[in-house]
Amino acid sequence: QVQLVESGGGLVQAGGSLRLSCAASGSIFSINAMAWYRQAPGKQRELVAAITSGGSTNYADSVKGRFTISRDNAKNTVYLQMNSLKPEDTAVYYCNERIQILTVGPPRIYDYWGQGTQVTVSS
Repeated sequence: QVQLVESGGGLVQAGGSLRLSCAASGSIFSINAMAWYRQAPGKQRELVAAITSGGSTNYADSVKGRFTISRDNAKNTVYLQMNSLKPEDTAVYYCNERIQILTVGPPRIYDYWGQGTQVTVSS
């Protein structure tokens, strides 16, 4: 069993900042890629930022220069620092982690999702 627990969402004025966290717990052997997605009302879920186990990152064009993804492997946690927030950043944000679980036998790798956290940016 693996769980991802998100925190850090909320209401902020345009230009403000928020920091999201997503902590994984359970039968974890290792965590490969970690990512943040978001879904605004009436829109499809989209990738915001991702980070590999080696620390390489990529970002959606809409957040480049404003958002920073990072990870703390010792805590099994991924972060999303969001600066210069805009009303169009309003969405439910979900973390996603590709996790190799502890098991006997061949490696088993699964994608897990957090429960989602609301980010609302007022103009």
